[in-house]
Amino acid sequence: MNFAREGLSFIAIAALVAVGAFGVALSRRSWSLWLVAFALTIVALWVAYFFRDPQRVGERGDRLVIAPADGKVVMITEVDEPTFMHSRAVRVSIFMNVFNVHVNRYPVNGIVRYIERKPGRFLNAAAEESSLQNEQTSIGLETGSNHILVRQIAGLIARRIVTDAKEGDHVKQGDRMGLIRFGSRVDVFLPVTAMVKVKVGDVTYAGVSVVGELTGQ
Repeated sequence: MNFAREGLSFIAIAALVAVGAFGVALSRRSWSLWLVAFALTIVALWVAYFFRDPQRVGERGDRLVIAPADGKVVMITEVDEPTFMHSRAVRVSIFMNVFNVHVNRYPVNGIVRYIERKPGRFLNAAAEESSLQNEQTSIGLETGSNHILVRQIAGLIARRIVTDAKEGDHVKQGDRMGLIRFGSRVDVFLPVTAMVKVKVGDVTYAGVSVVGELTGQ
């Protein structure tokens, strides 16, 4: 299994702590310390599981918008998007819990035209107000005649957003875009002319699930 590079130090530290705990338990021959070591091993395994980075293969196409994140669709709503699209847009919000893969992927082929990093609060990422108030990074993509915005939003536990994109980059649909550590949300803004292919409650997989279809390519 592949692991996200941002998680390698966390995985190594968790593993060393677990091994050290077993060493102490063995030297002191204490059942309570054995239980602590076992619990720390479970934590270490979860840390490795959290930072997994599986290869993703799915349907591709210039008209398709692929899910940028694993998780559950918690909102689909029409909103104003004044920062990059400068128009009305359909926002599809995907909430990632601590058991989802947290590597984010580009939903379309295109050129990165806009990046904005905004500090903020750490409200529940599933809440409506988190889209405006939480710490976040927005990535604007030009794909053909359309503009798509992807927004990585920190949550209650998340304290670190990683974004690999740089303005001017030519990016490929399904390739790695970044990562958010420990529970969060990703919004993808589609033109109002796009056909939304998911509904609230659907589970998506980054780089695999189709969330929309564009017109005017």
